[in-house]
Amino acid sequence: MDLLVYSADWCRDCREAKRFLQKHAIPYTEIDIEKTPGAADEVVEHTGKRAIPQFVLDGKWIQPYRPGRGFLHAEMAALFGVAEV
Repeated sequence: MDLLVYSADWCRDCREAKRFLQKHAIPYTEIDIEKTPGAADEVVEHTGKRAIPQFVLDGKWIQPYRPGRGFLHAEMAALFGVAEV
């Protein structure tokens, strides 16, 4: 499994997404859109908007949160096959 996480330090939902991944020992590579040239443009190119966090799991782009709902714990637990706690 190859997981990229597009995020930024100031993003609350990004911090929650990374806590979820760390809690379940899911390895990932973080791409900070503020520090990685062209990363923000990649997000827009693939999603049509400048919205983070974004997961790229084995090449598939996944938005792990919903505005107004926050991080989608149950959906991401099912996706990664981990128990929701």
